[in-house]
Amino acid sequence: QVQLVESGGGLVQSGGSLRLSCTPSGFTAEYLDIGWFRQAPGKEREAVSCLSNRAGPAYYGDSVKGRFTTYRSNAENTVYLQMNSLKPEDTATYYCAAPLYSCSTWLSGSNFGSGGQGTQVTVRA
Repeated sequence: QVQLVESGGGLVQSGGSLRLSCTPSGFTAEYLDIGWFRQAPGKEREAVSCLSNRAGPAYYGDSVKGRFTTYRSNAENTVYLQMNSLKPEDTATYYCAAPLYSCSTWLSGSNFGSGGQGTQVTVRA
C-alpha cells in the first residue's frame, strides 16, 4: 500500500494562494495516480483533483476548477496542488491518496484510497 505524506497547509487570507505537497514513500510518483480530497468539519469528503500517472490527464472538481492546479515534479518525486484565489469555503483538511481504481472515477467520491495524515488549510475572509 502506498504511503503518502502531505505538507504545505496553513492560514491564508481570502484570494491568497497555497501550495500543498504530496510525496509517496517507497514509490515513484511518476507511475502513480495521486488524488486530493478534502474534508471540512461536519461535512463529507469532497474530491478536489486527481493527477493520472505519467502523462495522463488531471481531473478537477467543479468547486476548484480554474483555481487549483495539480502537477508533478519527477525530480522531486512529489505531486503538488497549487491553490489560487482561495475562498473561505476552501477551508478544510486536505489529504492526498492513491485512488482505489484510477483517476477517471476520482470525482465520484467513491474511489478514495487511504490518505495521509492530512494538512490543514484555513482561509480567512
